[in-house]
Formats: sequence, C-alpha cells, structure tokens
Amino acid sequence: MTSMSYAQQTPLFRDSKQTLVVRTQDLLKQLTLEEKISLLGYRSPEITRLNIPAYNWWNEALHGVARAGEATIFPQAIGMAASFNDQLLKDISAAISTEARAKYNLSLQQNRRIQYMGLTFWSPNINIFRDPRWGRGQETYGEDPFLTSQMGVAFIKGLQGNDPHYLKTSACAKHFAVHSGPEAGRHSFNAVVDEKDLRETYLYAFNKLVDAKVESIMCGYNRVNNEPCCTSNTLLNDILTKEWHFQGHKVTDCGALDDIWSRHKVMKGPVEVAAAAIKAGINLDCSNILQKDALQAIKEGLLTAADIDSALAPALRTQFKLGFFDDPSLVPYSKLGAESVRSPEHVALARKMAQQSMVLLKNSKGILPLKQSQYNSIMILGPNAASLDALVANYHGVSKNTVTFVEGITDAAGPGVGVQYDQGCDYTDTTRFGGLWAAENSDLSIAVLGLTPVLEGEEGDAFLAASGGDRVNMSLPASHIAFLKALRKRHNKPIVAVITAGSAIDIAAIEPYADAIVLAWYPGEQGGNALADILFGKISPSGHLPVTFYKSLSDLTAYDSYIMKGKTYRYFNGEVQYPFGFGLSYTSFAYSWGKVPKAVYSAKDVLEFTVTVKNTGTIDADEVVQAYIQYPGIERMPLKELKGFQRVTVKKNGEQNVTFKIPVNELRKWDLQKGQWKVYSGNYKIVLGSHSQDDKLSVTVKIK
Repeated sequence: MTSMSYAQQTPLFRDSKQTLVVRTQDLLKQLTLEEKISLLGYRSPEITRLNIPAYNWWNEALHGVARAGEATIFPQAIGMAASFNDQLLKDISAAISTEARAKYNLSLQQNRRIQYMGLTFWSPNINIFRDPRWGRGQETYGEDPFLTSQMGVAFIKGLQGNDPHYLKTSACAKHFAVHSGPEAGRHSFNAVVDEKDLRETYLYAFNKLVDAKVESIMCGYNRVNNEPCCTSNTLLNDILTKEWHFQGHKVTDCGALDDIWSRHKVMKGPVEVAAAAIKAGINLDCSNILQKDALQAIKEGLLTAADIDSALAPALRTQFKLGFFDDPSLVPYSKLGAESVRSPEHVALARKMAQQSMVLLKNSKGILPLKQSQYNSIMILGPNAASLDALVANYHGVSKNTVTFVEGITDAAGPGVGVQYDQGCDYTDTTRFGGLWAAENSDLSIAVLGLTPVLEGEEGDAFLAASGGDRVNMSLPASHIAFLKALRKRHNKPIVAVITAGSAIDIAAIEPYADAIVLAWYPGEQGGNALADILFGKISPSGHLPVTFYKSLSDLTAYDSYIMKGKTYRYFNGEVQYPFGFGLSYTSFAYSWGKVPKAVYSAKDVLEFTVTVKNTGTIDADEVVQAYIQYPGIERMPLKELKGFQRVTVKKNGEQNVTFKIPVNELRKWDLQKGQWKVYSGNYKIVLGSHSQDDKLSVTVKIK
C-alpha cells in the first residue's frame, strides 16, 4: 500500500500529525447528530462504524487511584496539605498518574472499559474548608486560598505530566464554585456571596489552576446567588471562559443537572435544563440528561446542531490529548504495567508524606521522641489503633500492605519490647473499657482515638454522621474521652494520644489526660510506619495545621452563611485552640534577616527577601517557614494572609537561607465599587513565623 492510498483511507482525526483543531473538526464531521449527543454523557457509548470504543469518564484520584482495586493509598488531602510541601505533592500525583496509566493499560488488554479504569480524574477538590462542620473538608487542602492554590497546582501538574504532546492523565478542579456544605442541603442550597468574597476567597484557587492549564472543571450542585452552578452564565461563561480563557472541558457534578429542575426548581424540566447547560458551556454530563434530552431541545428550538458541536469539541480535544485515537507506540505512557502499581518508590512516597503530614500538638516535658531504652513494655489501645478506615479515608484505593498504627509501632519497637494491643473502647459505650489493667502494668500507653470516614464525609457515605455527613460539633466521640480519662485515672505513667480526623477537633477535652498528642489525620497505607517514625524519633514531626482549631463552634457564624467575615484565620479575631499553620517540632528554630525587603514598592514590583533559619536544638529537622501579609487598615481587608511558605531541612546547629519572592500584584483586592482588582496603596507588614500567630521576624513596607 502506498503512503498516499493509506492517507486517503485514514481519517484526519486519526492522524497524529494533524493539529488538535483539525482532528476535532474532522471527527465532528464524521459523527451524526445523534452520535454526538450520545457522547455528551460520562458513559460514552461505542461508535462502531468509526471504531471508537466505549469510554467511562468517571474516575477519582483524591489521594491515590480510587475505587479501582490495588493502588498506593497516600494520606488524605487535608493531611497532605498539612505537609506544606507542594513539591512532594507533585511527586505523589506523578506517582498516582503513573499507576493510573498502568491500570488503564492493563484494563485495555482485557477490554475492560469500565468505570474507574479511565484516565479522566475528577480530582482535586479545591473548595475552601471555611467551616469545620463540613464533612468533606478532609478532601480539601484546608481553609487558605493561597495554600490551596499552591497544593492544587502541584497536584494537577503531577497528574497531567509534562509531555509536550500527550496528557498523562486529565485532572479536574472541583467543585466550581462556592461549595462547602451543608451536605444535607447541597442539592438545593443557594450560596449567597458578594463579589469580594467570591473573587478573593472562593475563586482564587480555581483561577490559579486554570492558569496552570488544568484540563477540566467540575461545576457544583449548589446555586450561587440564585444561579445553579451548572447552568451559570456568570461562572461558566463570563468568568471561566471569557475572563480566564479556560481551554479545557467542563463537567457537571453527578446528578447536578437533575437537581436544577427537581430540587432547585428554577427550570421546568430536563429539556430546558439540557439547553441551558449547553448554552452555559457544559461539555460533559455526569448523569444522562444531555444524552436523553438535548435532541428534544433541538426540536423545540432551544438548541442548534452547532451548539452540540461546540459542546462536544472540548471533551474530544481532551481525548485526543490523552492519545485515545493514536497508535499506542506514539504515547509515552502506553508501556506502563503492573510493576508500576504500588512500586517500592511509591510506597516510600506514601510513608514520607505521612511523616510530614502528622502534627505534634502537645509534648509535655519532652516525652517525645520516645527513648526505647526507657520502655520495656508498651500498651497500644483505642478503636482506631488497628482500624483500616482510619488510614484510608474516603475516595481510596485498596492496598495489600496497609500498616496500622499497632503494626507500625510494634515493628519499630522490635521483638525485644513487650507490646500489647487492646481495642479499649468503641464509639458508643462510655462506661465499659478494655486494656486498663494491661496499661497499668505497662511502661507506656499509646491511645489511638478520633474519627473515621463513617463519622465525617460526603452525604450518604458517612452513614454514622449525625447530619448528612457533616459534624454537629468538634467533639471526639464521648466514649473516647471517657476512655482516656479512665486510662489516666488508673496510672500516672506516660500516655501518648494519637488522633485521627479530617478536620478540627476539640483537643481541650483530652489535653489534660495525655502527655503528648499527635494529630495523624487519615494517613494512608503507611500511617502506622510514619507514626512510629515520629514517636521513636526517626524523624522530627513537621506537619502544620491547614485549618484553624477553634475553641467552640459557637465562636463562628452560621454554617450555611458563606460570608467570610468571622471565618478562618483570615477573618476570625477570637482566641483559638491552635492557630492556622501550627505544629510543634522536636527542636527549635531561630530566624534572622538575610536580606531585608526594600522600604517602598510599586504595584509592578516583587517583594523579595531572605530569612536565615537556624536549628537551635539537638536534632536534624524540617521547618516550614510561613510568610504572612498584614494589610493597610481598610475596610474588609483580611487580618492577615499567607502569601508564601517553604519547607526547609536544617541540621542541628546548622542554618539555611530561605528566599521569598511575592509579586505585589498578589496583594491585590477586589474593589466592589469599580468591580475590578486593585492594589491598594499604604503600609503592609510582612510577618515571618512558624504559624499564623507567630512573629519571629516582621517588617513594614510601603506600596505606592
């Protein structure tokens, strides 16, 4: 066969040398109207005559390839945020995408074109964790827009890869927008916010991920200022497409279009909704309204065939970028196989991230790190000490080698130490406890208490939660508190409390009864090893809280209010248990100026300065240097705001220089009167420390 005759037989959409525009337009010409409409849903059917196989778009990768069998389980997203290590998160998301490609390749070999085996991942969740009651807050990177954006950008870059021609996988920023509970009303809720809170808090991270070329955006279930997110001209057309020039595809949350007519009740029925969604720019429906009702919308004159082409084209472009229509030999990821799933390197990454995520909240009299020579016998207790759920969180995969806290501590202690385990208590009984006698006769007790994903999470999944997945308070289960009290009453030997959770906890209720407290989050498959590494001093704890631990929910404004005033460290001015960014270490650090900022800047300048971090303790450790900005005294400015962070390893008695470069444009705020961004002139204070209330170094600069 000559090359000319081959070219004549090969459609342009299968020619990898053609541009995306040419290939997409050719495929649209080949498809019938009915076929195009059939491809607008997440269950895309086979188009036999064009040899296009079926494809299921729905896949999850929140902290590892989820719901698809064996995969490395990394710490839950909130825990990874606590690492303040965006480079490590990028390495982890690159590992996730490697496993995703491997599993995809293996599934194709068996012709398994099923849900959760594709390459289009609906992760990360970059909503702002504005209130600790939200059960899904564990899926986010915390309450701060800047931290969320940095971690989110790192995650999507690792997922999507850096090949100039092909996406490794497709990432998706969700849920667009202003979406963070209450879970019980998420299908009908109307989030009311003004443009200032919308722009500065709720859209900030989405904008950064669009700038970083995220391939997909998922719209939320809720309304924003009366517009359903998935038919919102304001969000999807005016901001996302026209203002931000988003080039990827827009997908609905699952069933969100049904909610618009059946629960929000702002449209008459599914035909009207299908037309409105396509007109607003939706490209893919995680339900079947577009597939069922778009043709009727055309018949009723609500849509045209050209509208269908415009809707389908971005999703097709994503498939081209993933290499779906090319010979596998051209796609650099097509040879990845089983050896890439849970490889030793990926498991090591999971352990490293779990180490860096855990937050030391209390360490009375320096009891930690444990000196193994002092403890002949250790009692491990608590309902979460051997719990799989407390490791894997939600949206998780399956690992054949998860390491529980019991297993990790026992292994680290070694066979020459007498280690025992007892569940101790359950989640309900506040009077009958186990393991107390054994603890009384041991040198040390480690009690693993807290929450699991059945007590906080997504609507329906957290089936033991009191309020649709949400939390009604910040309390630990009453039985856990009673158990720790009983444990302390029986002896005065050291007690280490380990808390699992995906959100803020009332630590004050247990603080008097434990000598040390470690917040482990939901630390993934290597959680047990990572905890043992910290307890026995293999590494120093270095996690920092990505959320504020308030004293009481009564200190906060109403949960269903999306007004930012009085919420998060940026706007809350009361006393707290632990401030945003807090985390203890086994050593201490001193800061000094290496290069002081200039005195005066213009709006086009960059704030550049260097701080020297000295380890003044006796152990090598990581410090997370956090740079905050305090704004001029203008109405509705944040109290302070994170605008830079860097994790640095400093050897004992050693020093490291850390340089920050913060564009002055990053300090812009939304001018409500003019409806645009503005850098306000005035005095700005740069504050450097280990958390949001720490002031190790500070200086005031003027922006003119």
